[in-house]
Amino acid sequence: MIRIGTVGTNWITQQLVEALALSGKYTLAGVYSRHAETAQTFAAKNHAEAGYTDYQEMLTNAKLDVVYIASPNSLHFEQALAAIQRDISVIVEKPAVSNEDEMTALMATLTKHPNVRFFEAARNVHTPNFQALQQAVAELPTVQGASLTYMKYSSRYDQVLAGQRPNVFTKTFSGGALQDLGVYPIYLAVALFGQPANVAYFPTLIATGADGKGLAVLRYGDFDVTVSFGKTSNSYSWSEIYGLKETLSVDSAGELTQVARHAADGQVVDLTQPALANPMLPEVEDFARVLQAPEEAQNMGDYRRWLRWSQQVNQVLYALRVTANLRFPADEND
Repeated sequence: MIRIGTVGTNWITQQLVEALALSGKYTLAGVYSRHAETAQTFAAKNHAEAGYTDYQEMLTNAKLDVVYIASPNSLHFEQALAAIQRDISVIVEKPAVSNEDEMTALMATLTKHPNVRFFEAARNVHTPNFQALQQAVAELPTVQGASLTYMKYSSRYDQVLAGQRPNVFTKTFSGGALQDLGVYPIYLAVALFGQPANVAYFPTLIATGADGKGLAVLRYGDFDVTVSFGKTSNSYSWSEIYGLKETLSVDSAGELTQVARHAADGQVVDLTQPALANPMLPEVEDFARVLQAPEEAQNMGDYRRWLRWSQQVNQVLYALRVTANLRFPADEND
């Protein structure tokens, strides 16, 4: 069994813990929260071995194989770095880190700890529906572009409208729509088409100074990918990838719960794979496979591909922010 500790006790961590249990491959060895009552309550609810209010203490005493980090975005780098330096593998929620400098520092540290694995929890590109979409894209004779959408109203935006500054909507914590929801369709574009040659970002800023929604354009030379995302409204538009006479459609660039191929004759072929018991189950199973047999050829190839995607997505996110002059305090050392 893989011994895992968690950082954060919100809904995404709960969903992760439930996926871990479904996989049957992990033991919840530790739970970290800044507040003792929260740590103990979450630990008891999920049958963890212990709760901690000191992150360093958990890394030192919980005998972890891997730590899952779901703290505010600006904290990811330091918490991941601390784990890697102790030869503990890392699963970090997206976005992995705030900028290119932080990613470069993590990659340099990983080279000094060759037994450590670093995973970004971009769940959409680990799903069977992504694999079906990836195969369908590969079968297109050409790609003429794509339009990817992921917009979901955030209950935290109610707090912004009430004059508050929730972490997810502040630049202090490297928050905003691009970092939170935009990363999913950006991941989809990078995984399907590679790293774009040029990018541009047109954000809509909200009262906190962060981006509440935005439009990104990724230029691939002979085609463009437009990406719409936001946390201040809902969209029910399907995402599309354009071939010549065929078009591929996805219900959501973030969730990927339905995939279809639209043929030239009007026939629609449903490519959707069976529904998942938990949307995070495929990624935790993928990560377990690599952690348990890291040197196996397929596992090594998969890991290197995921790590490359993580680095490329980080570069795209940062480049997009640069085009919009959208800077975080974490960028001050750039």
